Amino acid sequence: MANFQVNILGCGSATPSTRHMPACQVIDFRDRLFMIDCGEGAQLQMMRQRLKFSRLSHIFISHLHGDHFLGLPGLLSTLALHEKGGSVTIHTFAEGVRVLREIMAVFCRETSYEIIYDVITPGRAVIFDDHALTVETFPLYHRVPCVGFKFSEKPKARHLRGDMIRFHGIPVAQLEDIRRGADFVKPDGTVIPNSWLTTDPDPSVSYAYCSDTMYNPSVADDVRGVDVLYHESTYADDFAAKAAPRGHSTAREAARIAAAAGVGRLVLGHYSKAYDSDEPFLREASEEFPDVIAAREGMKIDLL
Repeated sequence: MANFQVNILGCGSATPSTRHMPACQVIDFRDRLFMIDCGEGAQLQMMRQRLKFSRLSHIFISHLHGDHFLGLPGLLSTLALHEKGGSVTIHTFAEGVRVLREIMAVFCRETSYEIIYDVITPGRAVIFDDHALTVETFPLYHRVPCVGFKFSEKPKARHLRGDMIRFHGIPVAQLEDIRRGADFVKPDGTVIPNSWLTTDPDPSVSYAYCSDTMYNPSVADDVRGVDVLYHESTYADDFAAKAAPRGHSTAREAARIAAAAGVGRLVLGHYSKAYDSDEPFLREASEEFPDVIAAREGMKIDLL
């Protein structure tokens, strides 16, 4: 199993279509599940993709439009029916907290798990941080307050060289310090450099999710250098005039953000129902950026 995997549950836009589900993704990070947006049908997509409800711990809502939010009440109710334990933290705007509290008070008064509400604001902030992962918000440019999310794996420990560890007789109690970069000092005062005892750590990876947003060059600064960037591409060039007035981007504009930010790979999504093929998005984005894939339901993207 991958240590950092993005699962695409939905990559359509606001108006329903038979080709795509509304916006939803689940990141599987070291067997913990982090959901980003929760359009209608998210719980069914989790089951189809064999993502366990019991492992879901955090839900991040980019903005309060229905295609990113309306699947949440049903999902939370189903979690209660499945008698999920522990807690689920919902990161959303204050208005989202108010609406969810009122809905849950009517339709699901009791849950087997704790719902924790984390109120976010439309700016830059660290909203999740533990020993291995950091999640940050950054502003997007839509018709309502909206944020993107950047998931950054923290630097990993170095690899021990077993032959050198045995040769120098390093006690087990000091191995963790060695993995974190410490030198080893022998009883006689001799210093064994860490570079003799370890090899470089595995690279850390990062993922950025740009939900609904018109083209804005400043987004590139917030996602600079990430390994994989998901950026909405509601329209192709033929409907480019509709993009900015509706708070959206074209596939070509998404690719220009990817190129300016120097990301490793671009994933397109949030397609308008006006299209019966994803090929125009892929073709036009590829003219601006070399490594582009078109999201589809059921897709799994391994970062590690």
